[in-house]
Amino acid sequence: MPDFVAALITAAAFCAAVIVTNALTRWALQLHIAPADLAENGLLQYGVALAFASSAWKRALGRRSL
Repeated sequence: MPDFVAALITAAAFCAAVIVTNALTRWALQLHIAPADLAENGLLQYGVALAFASSAWKRALGRRSL
């Protein structure tokens, strides 16, 4: 797979992961099941999104087509 396609997949995975983790954080804060110090767009959300994006990058580059 060309590198630019892998980069697009990785960027999309990162953005989707940030959106999903922010939604989950907002939901957890509204239900009072999360600590009050947990905030949207925090280190936890970006860390999870970065790990998800790096996994997508490795998987996208690992698949080589003929």
